Amino acid sequence: MAKKMNVESFNLDHTQVKAPYVRLVTVTEGTHGDKIYKYDLRFCQPNHQHMEMPALHSMEHMLAEFLRNHMDGVIDVGPMGCQTGFYITLLNHDNYPELLAVLADTLEDVLQATEVPAANETQCGWAASHSLVGAQELAREMLARRSEWDEVFA
Repeated sequence: MAKKMNVESFNLDHTQVKAPYVRLVTVTEGTHGDKIYKYDLRFCQPNHQHMEMPALHSMEHMLAEFLRNHMDGVIDVGPMGCQTGFYITLLNHDNYPELLAVLADTLEDVLQATEVPAANETQCGWAASHSLVGAQELAREMLARRSEWDEVFA
């Protein structure tokens, strides 16, 4: 048995998951009763696929901007270093079916976009590394498998 790690995802058997999926990772309660919900939005099968950096970078910008058009309480959208997905952190939002619907709407927004938000040297730390077409392909692939998002394990 592997040693229990401090990071939740390090305790997840990545050989047993089946991407794409949306998985609740943790719920953390603050001292005043607020709850932080962290979700694993997995686009690619771990250790078999990964997102190319320009597409991942553009998807990060688009998820971070467009998700907030559909719901309140978005704290953060951050990419996974393994380039297989994103973490989405929400404040006081435990409605999983609503989150899935909002994610679908957000990915539809990605498909309709004509540019990547904030993909310039003033607003981005590596503005040369973007791909609208790549992000749209990721969105298209994810939406095509929408019915599978709640199935985490193979």
